[in-house]
Amino acid sequence: MHATHLSTPGDTSRAHFPLPHNALKHRLHNAAERFFLLLAFSFVLFLPACATLPDVQYLNTSLSPNLTPTVTTAHGTLSAKKTSALLAKRWLKAPIDINALATLEEAATGTPLIAGNKVVLLFDGPQTILSMIDAITQAHDHINLETYIFDQDPLGQRFSDLLIAKQKEGVQVRIIYDSVGTIGTPATFFDRMRDAGIQLVAFNPINPFARVGRWRINNRDHRKILIVDGKVAFAGGVNISNTYSNGSLFRSGKKNEDKIGWRDTHLKIEGPAVASFQWIFLDTWLKQSKEDLADRNLFPQLTPTGDEIVRVLASEPKGDYAIYKAYILAIQQAQKSIHITSAYFVPDSQSIDALCKAAQRGVDVQIILPGVSDSSLVIHAGRSFYTQLLESGVKLFELQISVLHAKTAVIDGVWSTVGSTNIDTRSFMHNNEINLIVLGEPFGQEMENAFKEDLRDSKQIDIEQWVKRPNIDRIKEWFARSMGYWL
Repeated sequence: MHATHLSTPGDTSRAHFPLPHNALKHRLHNAAERFFLLLAFSFVLFLPACATLPDVQYLNTSLSPNLTPTVTTAHGTLSAKKTSALLAKRWLKAPIDINALATLEEAATGTPLIAGNKVVLLFDGPQTILSMIDAITQAHDHINLETYIFDQDPLGQRFSDLLIAKQKEGVQVRIIYDSVGTIGTPATFFDRMRDAGIQLVAFNPINPFARVGRWRINNRDHRKILIVDGKVAFAGGVNISNTYSNGSLFRSGKKNEDKIGWRDTHLKIEGPAVASFQWIFLDTWLKQSKEDLADRNLFPQLTPTGDEIVRVLASEPKGDYAIYKAYILAIQQAQKSIHITSAYFVPDSQSIDALCKAAQRGVDVQIILPGVSDSSLVIHAGRSFYTQLLESGVKLFELQISVLHAKTAVIDGVWSTVGSTNIDTRSFMHNNEINLIVLGEPFGQEMENAFKEDLRDSKQIDIEQWVKRPNIDRIKEWFARSMGYWL
């Protein structure tokens, strides 16, 4: 029987939990990805050095922000006077100066805020899947789906059948799928959808001759986006795979050690911000496909549907590193708390430095990391940073039993982000990623509540026990960290 190992730091014992078939498939996806990425690595060994992230050590003191952030709405960009009035009303009781953070973030990313949105926090795969299926079922004009993994399994087949049915009803369906993330999915699975009239494009094909131009095997599309009729969008960490059919123990008092669920987070967005997700999808489509877009109402008139103020950030290789800058800046500006949940944690030196400095100046820095994962290499790479973080006062926790796949953060209870971006070099430099930032206390409180519930099923890493861990674990950590750039 295949098993994954639940490791207790400082203890050589192992608790064994069966790894379900779905989780095993996800592990094979990751194994295939690493094989091809290491293959790409072999092609660039002759380069003098790896690419590097921009210098953001003093980002918070080097920017020249405006007095007020730029805010767009369904009716256009607000004047400075109207912006001040809106933000003063919305952020009146905030524990920190959100306006200052918002203006700095705009200066760093070049992306305005968008007001008038409804954002729903979706916990785990089952809730996300049901919400996405409901939106697809109600589609009338078009469906745009961008995903890293699209498996040919019961869930993938369910989505495929539903999308084909909608295409036959006259709804134009477009799908962007990553060619490494779907390495185990038969071509016939996509051919069936294509034959039904669905437009599909494989992102950066593995075959170097499949698309004219530079072969970019190391650059992957890690986004998970669904836009329906240009009016509702979904984004987060959930792929189209049966792996996500089983939820974690989140908000459940039942603990079944014979079945490992997946802990993930996704968002449903309605309002003016949906247009940003649509633009991002279409930009990727036009860069990857020569197929003409069917004539559809891609940008319908959007009206305010809620009061959330958000920022939509997308990143791609050799871009402006907007998500990376936003993360670092929020950490640098943190005054009270930094609560991060990270599935694949292989941070660069600047991220580590920002987290350590925050803890040293008295900020409550807590990070939930995987205790169970589909990638032991990534776990060991992340653990190689534990000593430095713990010695600086960062509190580390490992989620038990459930496989952690969420990528979220809430800072000072008012700056929240959910998306596809892991805190690692691959996400920040080599992948197409997308994150939504929500500014304000109400949503921040929802994020804090979710974080606290994850803490309930996590085990804190004790530094005294950690330094006593076996030497074999230290060797694994050293080796994994040496491969960190490529993980």
